[in-house]
Amino acid sequence: MRGETRMTRTVRKAVITAAGRGTRQYPASSAVQKEMFPLVDTDGLTKTVIQIIGEEAIRAGVEEICLVTQPGDEGLYTDYFRGMTEETFAAFSGKEWAIEAAEQLADFGRRLHFVSQDSPEGYGHAVYQARDFVGDEPFLHLLGDHVYVAACERCCAQQLIDVFAAGGFDAVTAVQATPERLLHLFGTMRGEPIGGRDGVWSVGAIEEKPAPEFARASLRTPGLPSGQYLCHFGMHVFPPAIFEALEHHIKHDIRVGGEIQLTNAQEFMRTEILAPGRYGACAIEGRRFDTGIPYGLMETQLALALAGVHRGEIVESIALLLAEHLAPIARKQG
Repeated sequence: MRGETRMTRTVRKAVITAAGRGTRQYPASSAVQKEMFPLVDTDGLTKTVIQIIGEEAIRAGVEEICLVTQPGDEGLYTDYFRGMTEETFAAFSGKEWAIEAAEQLADFGRRLHFVSQDSPEGYGHAVYQARDFVGDEPFLHLLGDHVYVAACERCCAQQLIDVFAAGGFDAVTAVQATPERLLHLFGTMRGEPIGGRDGVWSVGAIEEKPAPEFARASLRTPGLPSGQYLCHFGMHVFPPAIFEALEHHIKHDIRVGGEIQLTNAQEFMRTEILAPGRYGACAIEGRRFDTGIPYGLMETQLALALAGVHRGEIVESIALLLAEHLAPIARKQG
C-alpha cells in the first residue's frame, strides 16, 4: 500500500554487490576476483577496488558494510581485511605507513558482514540477499566494481546521503547527465524539477538501458540540454521497501534477459509502494568509473592519479608520453 514512510534519516549501513563473475576482465579475473584488482588510490597507497569503494562509504558515515559475494568468496575478503599477521608485521618493522594502512584494513574488516548469492540470477537478486542485514533501516547501495571520484570536498556518497538526510524523499538515486549515445549502458530516469533545489529532482519514470526513441518520448528531463538524460551514477539510498519490490519480482518471476533486475524493482517501488513524489534523484559533483571493463579500469587509475598526491608527476609523465606519440604525426604533416 502506498504511503509516506517514517524512518530515520541516518544511513548507518551499506550494501555492496560483489557477486559478478568478472567475465569482461578475463583472463585476469580467472586468477583474481575483479573486486580485488589493485589500484593506486588518491593517497598514494595501492589498494583493492573493493577497499576504495568501501572507504567511500565509511567517509560518508557508514558504520557497517555488507558484501554480497559469490559462494566461497568470503574467505578471500576476510583474509585481506584482517590486516597484518605477526609474520607480516615483523617484515614491515619501522614502516609506520604500512602499519597504519594495516590498522585501517583491520578497522574495515570489523565493519564487514557477508551474504552469498548462491545462484547468478541477476543484479536485483543479489541486492535482495542483503535484506536481513538491512532490517528496517535505510541503506547506501554501491556497486562492487564502480569507483567514484568527487569533484568537490564532499565524497560522492556523502553528497547523496546529504540529499536523503535533508528530507522530502524516501529513496534517492545518484544521477549524472549523460549523452544519448550512452543510454545503452545505464538505467535512466525522468526527473521533475523541484523549485529551489538545483540538481535535485522528483523521479517521474525509470527505465533500464532505454532505446533512444523511448528516451526521447518518455525520459526527457526539463532543463537538461537536448540529447542529455539523467542516468544512474551507481549509488542509491534505498528504504527497506526496495526488498518488498524485489520480493514481488522474485515471487512472480518477473525477469528481463532471464534475470531479476534492480531497475525494474526501483520503478515498482516508486509507482506501487512509495507515496507520490517520494523518490528523488540528485546530481553528483564527480564521476563514476567502471573497473569491470578493461578501458574503465585504465580510466579509473588515470582519474585517481590525477586527483591524488602524485598528480604533478603523472601530469608530467602524460605530457612526455603525448609528445612522443604526437612527434611522428607532426613530422609527417611537416
